Amino acid sequence: MALLADAVHNLGDVLGLLLAWGATILVRRAPTPGRTYGWGRTTILASLANAVLLLVSVGAIGLEAVQRLLAPTPVEAGLVALVAGAGLIVNGATAMLFMRGREGDLNLRSAFTHMAADAALSAGVLVAALIIMRTGASWLDPLVSLAIVGVIGFSTWSLLRESANLALDAVPAGLSQFEIGNFLSGLPGVSEVHDLHVWALSTTETAVTVHLVPAAAEDGLGLVPIAVAGLKQRFGIGHATIQVESVDCAQACALRSDAVI
Repeated sequence: MALLADAVHNLGDVLGLLLAWGATILVRRAPTPGRTYGWGRTTILASLANAVLLLVSVGAIGLEAVQRLLAPTPVEAGLVALVAGAGLIVNGATAMLFMRGREGDLNLRSAFTHMAADAALSAGVLVAALIIMRTGASWLDPLVSLAIVGVIGFSTWSLLRESANLALDAVPAGLSQFEIGNFLSGLPGVSEVHDLHVWALSTTETAVTVHLVPAAAEDGLGLVPIAVAGLKQRFGIGHATIQVESVDCAQACALRSDAVI
């Protein structure tokens, strides 16, 4: 039963890795008339699905561990140690493949977290199996599993929350709409900033739309390139849509409910 549960869990790993891999391929596709932003959002959906898969997997393992803790059963410690050792090597090596670049890409981070969690689970099971071989304390197996499930669940929850936020067009982690608005307001010749929106096009690319009102008509001529360059350099935002408008247009925008700043 334990090996069957592990096989089902590994199937979830394969699905998660396929999702991450497929998203990295789709995100490279150029925009089309039907998909003007391209396929960047697939990386967000992949990281969200990966987090859900991981939580479901650890939930199933946790349930099995509780049942075995309440009703301990004999453990084939030698076989468990052998399988866990192989799992530690495979999952650890796979996690290393996703280590590079994970800090700047939520999709890669979700895949890395998934495989690192599996490696940690295998390590815990291996240690428990070795202790059981020496002491015969079969209750250690479910107890260690529960401890690992708690750690994995805690780390995965933040990944799920961040992925869900990006899917709902929230401001990406590490960015502040307030700071971006202050930066734009501080540009020479800018008298007003409004309708500022910040969201993720993918797990690595952020978009901004904003309306700028120049202090004088001649100030508006050079605002766009300065603002675009500044957003890229200071905040890493590579997709900025900036509308320079007159005072009359700004007053009309102020009547709309989505005027943020």
